[in-house]
Amino acid sequence: MIPMIEQYAFDATLYIYALAALVFLFYTLTERKSLFTAALMMVGFGLLVHSVGLVGRAINTGRLPFTNMYEFTIFFAWGVIIAYLITQRKHPVPLLGIVVLPVAVVLMAAASMMTPTARPLMPALQSYWLQSHVATAVLAYGAFGVSFGVGVLYLIRDAQPVAAGPTGSGTSTVLQGISLLPSTETLDKLLYRVVAFGFIFLTMVLITGAVWAEQAWGTWWSWDPKETWALITWLVYALFLHGRFTHGWQGRRAAWLAILGFAAVMFTLFGVTWLMPGLHSYS
Repeated sequence: MIPMIEQYAFDATLYIYALAALVFLFYTLTERKSLFTAALMMVGFGLLVHSVGLVGRAINTGRLPFTNMYEFTIFFAWGVIIAYLITQRKHPVPLLGIVVLPVAVVLMAAASMMTPTARPLMPALQSYWLQSHVATAVLAYGAFGVSFGVGVLYLIRDAQPVAAGPTGSGTSTVLQGISLLPSTETLDKLLYRVVAFGFIFLTMVLITGAVWAEQAWGTWWSWDPKETWALITWLVYALFLHGRFTHGWQGRRAAWLAILGFAAVMFTLFGVTWLMPGLHSYS
């Protein structure tokens, strides 16, 4: 019964998030506040169903559900939604959901195409460091998913400060949604805060991973493809922060770096696993 609940919950989560993304789109086109409220409620309900699925998976496997690609991808999507809701509560950006929700939908859809079979833990995964390593990764990646969304919105807002129609009076229906965005200055500050938060936890990912590697394989760093790309991802976000503090990098340059950083996150998760298998291949 538990496996069925788990599967139904994850399937329902995918549909709920996808429907919420569509409602956010209609909100952008119509600017009706009731649609925004409905979309947020759907995201909250989707997160609840998502959490039920994760608990069901944990009960089914007898361990925390993040030891293979299928489980981590679902857990990653959960982290993105958590980060989105926290950001939306503290720094409301009405259109953020239209970019972030599709990220969660893509992750859940990708997981639905993977093999959900639970296998016994391999020796390298039988470590207490696994929990802290993955937990910090989910927090970091979730934050970076949100920073990706903020970066995209910044580029849209910066490119269309005024959306004039063909005759110079009025605006097109699509571009009207830009009026729902805060100023570029506000988006830039939010981008920095979210990236800085994620960077702290990404640093912890590298530290806990190194300690775990030393216990599992007797070496702190082996230049495994996933280790290497995790470091590349860290360097991209380090460049973002370094450029901001020392050279005053803001605006479009910062937005593009945030987008590039999230592309590195996604490649580290999917590209490395499928194209460059190594010690971290647990699919």
